[in-house]
Amino acid sequence: MNVICFGDSNTYGYDPQGYFGGRYDADSRWVDILAAEPGRNVCNMGQNGREIPSAAPAFPADTDLLIVMLGTNDLLQGRSPEQAAERLERFLTSVPLERSKILLVAPPPMAMGEWVPSQQLVNDSHTFERLCQALAEQLGVRFADAGKWDISLAYDGVHFTEQGHKAFAAGLLEELK
Repeated sequence: MNVICFGDSNTYGYDPQGYFGGRYDADSRWVDILAAEPGRNVCNMGQNGREIPSAAPAFPADTDLLIVMLGTNDLLQGRSPEQAAERLERFLTSVPLERSKILLVAPPPMAMGEWVPSQQLVNDSHTFERLCQALAEQLGVRFADAGKWDISLAYDGVHFTEQGHKAFAAGLLEELK
């Protein structure tokens, strides 16, 4: 099964404790935990700071599953949850894959922290979570709500801790059964 994980720094495996913006070790990153499962060829297309693109890149035609988790950076850059959801809709409709091969994951809600100084951002991330679910239903793509997986966040209120990556991987693997 060929799987592409397309997202931001939490997909990349960014370690917020690293002074030079490093990554967690492979045994702690959710994408690599997923890749360790037999029968999966997983490509990590996570990128630090990625906002929702206006159009999808050229994903390989033999992609069996595209896992998309985006939107946090859009909110951090001042977009409303509704604006981020509109961008996500444009992105997802530009993906040239069957809808059944797309899994939209709503990012876990942010928490107060170094990068999240206002309760409004936390509230917006909860709203975005609900909008992602509605969008998945509207477009007929698969949906998973990472907000239900008890993901611990680092001091910044945005990035997964190592334990958070492991909880995310466990939630995702359960979803994929």
